[in-house]
Amino acid sequence: MSLTAKDKSLITGFWQKISSKADDLGAEALSRMIVVFPATKVYFSHWPDLGPGSPSVKKHGKVIMAAVGDAVGKMNDLVGALSALSDLHAFKMRIDPGNFKTLSHNILVACAVNFPVDFTAEVHVAMDKFLAALGAALSDKYR
Repeated sequence: MSLTAKDKSLITGFWQKISSKADDLGAEALSRMIVVFPATKVYFSHWPDLGPGSPSVKKHGKVIMAAVGDAVGKMNDLVGALSALSDLHAFKMRIDPGNFKTLSHNILVACAVNFPVDFTAEVHVAMDKFLAALGAALSDKYR
C-alpha cells in the first residue's frame, strides 16, 4: 500500500506531536514486544536486563524511534533511506523480518495509549501504512 499525500501529512503532523516523547514510546514499544512476544528475547540475549524500563531497553527504544523519525523525513524513498539499516538487520544481526511487523504493532499500541486524542482513526491508518512500508523497506535486503 502506498502512502497518499494525506497519509504523509497525517504522519508528519502526528510525528511533530509525539517526537518529544519518542524515546519513551520506543522503550515502551520494545518492552511490550519483549513481554508479549517472548521469542523476540533471543535478539537481545546479550543485554543484562530485558525488563521494562531497563537501561538497555531504553537505549534501544531511543535508537528505534530515531530511525522512525528519520524515516518520517524520507517517506518518499524508504528503501534508499533505510538501506544501511536493512543490511545491518539482514546480514549482521539476522533479524527475522516478521519481527518488524510485531514491533510496528507495538509502536502503534504505545502511540494509542500515550496519545489517545491525537491518535485518531485516520492517524492510525496512516501510521499503520507507514510502519508497514518502513518494515518492508527494512526487509528489502532479505530478498
